[in-house]
Amino acid sequence: MFDFVRNHSKLTLAFLLLLIIPSFIFFGIEGYSRFTSGANETVAKVGGHAITRAEWDQAQQRLLERVRRQPGADTAAFDTPEARLQTLDALVRERTLLAAAQDMHLAPSDARLQRLFASDPQFAALRNPDGSVNREILSLQGMNSEMFAAQLRQDYAMRQVLAGVEQSTLAPAGDAERALDALLQRREIQYQRFEAAAYAAKVAPSDADIEAYYKAHEAEFRAPEQAQIEYVVLDFDVLGKGVTVSEADARKYYDANAARYTTPEERRASHILVKADKDVPAAERAKAKAKAQALLEQARKDPAAFAELARKNSDDTGSAANGGDLDFFGRGAMVKPFEDAVFGLQPGQLSGVVESDFGYHIIKLTGVRGGERKPFDQVKGEIESELRKELLAKRWPEAAEQFTNTAYEQPDSLQPLVDKFKLDKRSATVQRQPAPGATGALASAKLLDAVFSADALRNKRNTDAVEVGPNRLAAAHVIAYQPVRTLPLAEVKERVRASVVVQQAAALARKDGEARLEALRKAPAESLPATAVISRAQAAGVPRQVLDAVLRADAAKLPALLGVDLGAAGYDVVRVIKVLPREAAPGGDAGLRRQYAQAWGAAEAEAYLAALKKRYKAEILPAARAASAAN
Repeated sequence: MFDFVRNHSKLTLAFLLLLIIPSFIFFGIEGYSRFTSGANETVAKVGGHAITRAEWDQAQQRLLERVRRQPGADTAAFDTPEARLQTLDALVRERTLLAAAQDMHLAPSDARLQRLFASDPQFAALRNPDGSVNREILSLQGMNSEMFAAQLRQDYAMRQVLAGVEQSTLAPAGDAERALDALLQRREIQYQRFEAAAYAAKVAPSDADIEAYYKAHEAEFRAPEQAQIEYVVLDFDVLGKGVTVSEADARKYYDANAARYTTPEERRASHILVKADKDVPAAERAKAKAKAQALLEQARKDPAAFAELARKNSDDTGSAANGGDLDFFGRGAMVKPFEDAVFGLQPGQLSGVVESDFGYHIIKLTGVRGGERKPFDQVKGEIESELRKELLAKRWPEAAEQFTNTAYEQPDSLQPLVDKFKLDKRSATVQRQPAPGATGALASAKLLDAVFSADALRNKRNTDAVEVGPNRLAAAHVIAYQPVRTLPLAEVKERVRASVVVQQAAALARKDGEARLEALRKAPAESLPATAVISRAQAAGVPRQVLDAVLRADAAKLPALLGVDLGAAGYDVVRVIKVLPREAAPGGDAGLRRQYAQAWGAAEAEAYLAALKKRYKAEILPAARAASAAN
């Protein structure tokens, strides 16, 4: 057989091509297109340009990465279908503003970009003392200075599109006055509340009442779909079991990083300054140097009188009064010539005349502290922990790949994962959304999405390995699944009865309240037991329904009687007596007027953005909205 193939290689090759090419055409290309079509699927459009699912996913991933960098932040709240749709909406907004900025030629020049960066408080952490960008911080974010400049230019350009509208909007004084009046206007009321809870003891629902309510409100008594699962988690804690760091390795690290475990040396010095700025004439600098040399000679004759000499002769007004004392300082705190001189002295020793841009110095070293290296035993635990993390970080990629492959290649059970990585198999009953207070893997919306996928539910296969946190993977297997179902009446009868009691008690409260309202209309002189002065800013504890009804009452027809149905809470009878002058805000209305103007400007900007979206035909495709809603 092999001899035939070897002797008839061309014929064999032609035969294989006849087999392979059609297969690739009918199966391979289709499979490849299925693989890439998801990422390239258009989910939104702006100005005729598509936003793909891959771009949407990348934007969502960037959001989650930013959230993860915030201490104590929970990414689960940002990894929901609603949050993903908000991310897509933000992406559409960004593309719309970018298109408008490009058409308006709003990109700032290099000089303006530098000024904006130097003055914007949000970039303070990125600025070096000299105003340049901190490249180290940028590198941690996966950017270089050129990428950052391009991003900054784009951001400022987009910001200018709306800034012109938002900052130039004028809120009419009359509108502002009416808005403040609506917020701060006070009304005096009398009221009587008929609380449903007070009538609960007066009702006794029959079995027929309970059954009728159950049939009319079956949706209230449905159990959500749920799955009973087993799951395993691979993380550094699991991977690190049995991983130890030898003392020899720890000591080697200690020796190689001696500076890290050494307290920075600080020195204390006193000085006498003879001032002569670098830009003064040479003759003046020579005169100052000669004076400094003379003072040095005096100091050498009587070192103990250095402080007094500094008080009388030093031009450094900040330290002269203290005998020239500069207190302790480390390297980098002083100009280079001064620092070099100080760190070259022994305690009590005087320097020569030291020249700097400020003039000429005579320096006396008065103290030294720090510079000691912490003992190995004191930092041994810290070093071992760090080396252990480094070792696990190196092992993690391979372990994560093996975990992912094993979950996929042996999908009928989690036991191969348990055996391979010595994992603890855990069990839980879960729903499509993380339960309140859920922690760890069960708080991951991604894992739950995988659990409720068709493959996991119908075919009882392992889920794919899902990243549920930094350096943490999980996989689950569905043991049992229960779809949404209406609970039988026998199981929820007490819940149904409680609902019927509330309904019937509220009906009795409403009946008595309406009767009281009718009686007051016949006898308007009768008063109500409770009084209050209310406004939208100060509701005085009255329900929102009552507040709205009171403020809607026609001020020209007061006093006015109102009946307000509070639903399950009961019924309120209210008499609106009169309108009172609005209460002055602390500090006057100026602050509120500014807030109103800002709100008006924001509303104008949003309206302008809506117009831009219409101009550039920005839209989120129905399929993307439907997919998000389905999740």
